[in-house]
Amino acid sequence: MKLTTGETPTNKVENGKAQAANFPFCTIEPNVGIVAVPDPRLTVLSDLSKSQRAVPASIEFVDIAGLVKGASQGEGLGNKFLSHIREVDSILQVVRCFEDNDIVHVSGKVDPKSDIDVINLELVFADVDQIEKRLEKLKKGKAKDSQSKLKEEAERSALERIQKALMDGKPARSVPLTDFEKESVRQLCLLTMKPVIYVANVAESDLSDPDSNPHVREVMNLATELQSGIVTVSAQVESELTELPLEERNEYLKSLGVNESGLGNLIRATYSLLGLRTYFTSGEKETKAWTILAGMTAPQAAGVIHSDFEKGFIRAETVGAFIKPAIVAYEDFVKAGSLAAAREKGLLRSEGKDYIVQEGDVMLFRFNV
Repeated sequence: MKLTTGETPTNKVENGKAQAANFPFCTIEPNVGIVAVPDPRLTVLSDLSKSQRAVPASIEFVDIAGLVKGASQGEGLGNKFLSHIREVDSILQVVRCFEDNDIVHVSGKVDPKSDIDVINLELVFADVDQIEKRLEKLKKGKAKDSQSKLKEEAERSALERIQKALMDGKPARSVPLTDFEKESVRQLCLLTMKPVIYVANVAESDLSDPDSNPHVREVMNLATELQSGIVTVSAQVESELTELPLEERNEYLKSLGVNESGLGNLIRATYSLLGLRTYFTSGEKETKAWTILAGMTAPQAAGVIHSDFEKGFIRAETVGAFIKPAIVAYEDFVKAGSLAAAREKGLLRSEGKDYIVQEGDVMLFRFNV
């Protein structure tokens, strides 16, 4: 999945359903869908600022065909289509955790551990192939200067250690690397270097109490062992939600004993796994959500809007009411009713270039461009 910012207005309908059928490999070409990141704060800010439109951050999901044992040797559809996900930020591995004789399983039985092992092994094989080709090329290459030589040596050393880990069945992300080494191998976009979230797909009846499902418990244990995230969803429910008007979705979820859609849970888990934060800009023209990495400074956050903004940065005014965990301050800002009122009450403060942007900050940038 890829993360984008400010591309999908809230009045835009989400992409249609991906192709699905009760037989293996119904997906050959990747299905790509762009989904708005649900965030109730965006609506609150938009209403307070009387914005003409609200623009959420968005996530791009790339859905590829499932892998089967032996894909690296050509079984099923092979693994050549894995190139479609080399540029994504993280991998979501959907694991079947429900029993249904009417829905076929490619292996003939529901076995989450086996499914996870198969996919992880095929990802390892794909990376091994990538690394072998790169190491062969490095042997033939001749660095022209000392800096290039240093980079090649770092890359070769890192790849050799990663290769050893992969041959032991361990992912590339398990290998400790220096920042310089990480940068040297970044261009290979190794699949097992990417963070993973296991998406346990359960029946509607298990959604309110997933821990009672033995398959889910098994996936939870594996996720802990593999240092990965886990989210429980019901694909059936998510499909039904897309057919309902927005105002009816919450009522439907409550009737199932849950407060949030699986998509919402998945997005929150992804933000946590990747160390992402959200800040907002808000005015009469529009209120917009922006996605940044945790630890970014105010100039860097401005650069997400436009690179020239970071270069011309002077200062950022930050609405303290939105800095977690100042929840009361947020309510105070809402009660103030406008940004001007928030300023009068001393909730708006000026920050310099070293300020670390916090989750939920509402920022007004002043630029010298």
